[in-house]
Amino acid sequence: MTITASDVNKLRQQTGAGMMDCKNALVEANGDFEMAVDILRKKGQKIAAKRGDNEAKEGVILAQASPDAKFGVILTLNCETDFVAKNDGYVNLVQSLLDLALAKIPASLDDLKNLAYDDKLSVSEKITEQIGVIGEKLDLSSYAVLKAERVVAYNHPGNRLATLVGFNSNSDAVKEAGRQVAMQVAAMDPIAITKEGVDAKTIERELEVGKDLAIQEGKPTEMAEKIAQGRLNKFFQENTLLSQQFISDNKLTVGQFLTNSEKGLTVTEFKRFSLS
Repeated sequence: MTITASDVNKLRQQTGAGMMDCKNALVEANGDFEMAVDILRKKGQKIAAKRGDNEAKEGVILAQASPDAKFGVILTLNCETDFVAKNDGYVNLVQSLLDLALAKIPASLDDLKNLAYDDKLSVSEKITEQIGVIGEKLDLSSYAVLKAERVVAYNHPGNRLATLVGFNSNSDAVKEAGRQVAMQVAAMDPIAITKEGVDAKTIERELEVGKDLAIQEGKPTEMAEKIAQGRLNKFFQENTLLSQQFISDNKLTVGQFLTNSEKGLTVTEFKRFSLS
């Protein structure tokens, strides 16, 4: 059977595979388009099995809020090399997954993987297909959804870091203030909104380290405990969002900046994904 250029191009448009891969698949399938798609998918499965132990530490992270800003999603699709991560086609693939997540709001990462990507493939199957196209291990490794009165998304240049921040107000004041706080979360990596959100294990560890340091400095035990408490308070100031110095004006904390923007304005939740 004669394989035409239009047949090859049609298969390439659907799968993203290279021209020769598409032509070879159509030849093997004797021109059967659906069988050729399956051949390319099986190629992806073979490559996935072969590269299963490889590390996929590069990738793309994207975050986006809904048009009404009432919710947002953030996800990570890992690959093996930054060469692939910087490719426009790869970024577009991640954006298509983000668009799907934003439309369907799956409750978990597994739910996202099980969503229908199109009328033939699930998200998980689409990623396997793209493993065959790209030739690297791909891993949809993290996903989160955030809901609030207003959600602001921030994507740092390079697509290796993104944040979602939820606020308790949807006023005009939140639009600009929200973006600045989303950038604060990206830059300063807080562990909680306030000290009340810091888990007991972290607090215990900081107190223990602070006390040990004070004793090593020659302080008596009673004084060491007070010094450790002081160091814990400093830890809270540096690592909880509302107590951090505001990066755009270090005379203010983030909490003070929000109050100045709108009385009662605060952060209800945030998500931060980063490639280490």
